[in-house]
Amino acid sequence: MAFAITQSCCADASCVEVCPVDCIHPTPDEPDFGTTDILYIDPDSCIDCGACADACPASAVKPVETLRGGEVVFAELNASFYKERPDREIPKQQTHVRVRPGVPSGLRIAVVGTGPAATYAARELLAASDADVDFVDRLPAAGGLLRAGVAPDHGDTKKVGDTFRWTYAHPRVRMFMNVEVGTHVSHEELLEHHDAVVYGVGAPNDRLPGIEGQELDGVLGATQVVSWYNGDPEVAPTDVQVRGSRVLVIGNGNVALDIARLLLSDPDRLAGTEIADHALEAIRAADVREVVLLGRRGPEHAAFTRPELLTLPDGIELLVEDDAATAATLDAARSEPPLSSNAAVLSGLPRVRTDFSGEPVEGRRLVMAFGRSVVRAAGEGRLESVTLSGPDGEVQAPAQVLVCSTGRQGRAVPGLPFDETRGVIPSAEGRVVDPATGEPLPGAYVVGWAKRGARGGIGANRACAGETVTSLLADAADGVLRAPDRKPKAFASLLSSRQPRLVRSRGVSAIEAAEQKAGRAAGRPRVKLTTIEDLLGAAGRR
Repeated sequence: MAFAITQSCCADASCVEVCPVDCIHPTPDEPDFGTTDILYIDPDSCIDCGACADACPASAVKPVETLRGGEVVFAELNASFYKERPDREIPKQQTHVRVRPGVPSGLRIAVVGTGPAATYAARELLAASDADVDFVDRLPAAGGLLRAGVAPDHGDTKKVGDTFRWTYAHPRVRMFMNVEVGTHVSHEELLEHHDAVVYGVGAPNDRLPGIEGQELDGVLGATQVVSWYNGDPEVAPTDVQVRGSRVLVIGNGNVALDIARLLLSDPDRLAGTEIADHALEAIRAADVREVVLLGRRGPEHAAFTRPELLTLPDGIELLVEDDAATAATLDAARSEPPLSSNAAVLSGLPRVRTDFSGEPVEGRRLVMAFGRSVVRAAGEGRLESVTLSGPDGEVQAPAQVLVCSTGRQGRAVPGLPFDETRGVIPSAEGRVVDPATGEPLPGAYVVGWAKRGARGGIGANRACAGETVTSLLADAADGVLRAPDRKPKAFASLLSSRQPRLVRSRGVSAIEAAEQKAGRAAGRPRVKLTTIEDLLGAAGRR
């Protein structure tokens, strides 16, 4: 019996590399890699060897006969991907860094950030060279978006962190946490102590839609909400207030679905996850019965991935807001294979006409409304109503919470150029470039969302990191990099003098151990420490 790839797929292509019969697609060398919901196994070619399951860092690969409940659909999803897919015309290529001859030994590389992109870059450097890697992160706890961005009930996806911990504990790795570039150390100082610096700083800011009234209390960015329920210490427990029986969300991508699912979930189900205690208490105390995802375009343009939608937990009724345009699109999609598109998936769902001016009905339901946009948010200091524009004209909907799931953007790093329009550090093949001349800045590299914008999941960062590290090692082989002026110990001394509460590798391990110990006592994967002071206390740096 064949294997199938399920919802927690991180698409880092570890399974592709070990497959002996080339039955997992798309691969990193194929044009649709990074554009599909997940990777897929061809059931007709799979020889049931299990190598892919052993290699998967997210426990996403499972024998078809073991699929149960909502996962059963993945057998069909994997098979349907190959029904009209042409045979491969080019041989499978390796996804590792391509190393040129002549890379000098003893490179010292600083990696800013400890999220997926930064950690994949460090892994590639450690595997492809004898370089020493210094991680620098502004928070005391490692993990970046894996810790603060992945939904707490996606436990299998979070298992990718097990491979990251191997990287943090590598003998050629040093960690310098609770350190911010631009405050405790400059880019120029990093280069004085390292041959090169790789920035994997992500896209930490919300890209808000610019609607009237978005400054009101109760209008929230999706990144803020996600950080809140994940216990990010940079978002206070009181920064997000869950009020009212109906929550409106602009957007219908996976992040919007995550927020809706968590707000509507049975709190007892969430109590077994890594959700922040303050968020669990707020959700338990709230009375959210309905979350409406507002899509500006039609259902054929819905941004969610099918695995995310198809694995909603029991107890949440999934509905589509009924109107003439949506009905026409969904009726036409009924002739398509059931899992071939988002519109086809939605075509079989019940439809409803929501009275946005009244209270939601009893039960817990997620309503997807298309062809609708927010005109304005109104209230005296706090959100009281939202004006919606849609097929029925403008409608004023009472609301106390409006979440804008309209994307993320990067944040400028002092000492580096920044593209304000795109929200990224300008680059070419991972080399940071001067936007005025297009010339690379010696020793400066970028990876992940800070490089390509906030798109692609965890695994997409692996190929992205491979490109950047390939460029870095090529520059090293060509003699482009300038050797650091200072000895390795001097960097540790510098940061110790600038940041008295510097957290090193031992402190990172202590934080991990403290959270896991608390989790075992509570029957959870971990209980997160959600303030800087508590994190520093666990690390012995209070």
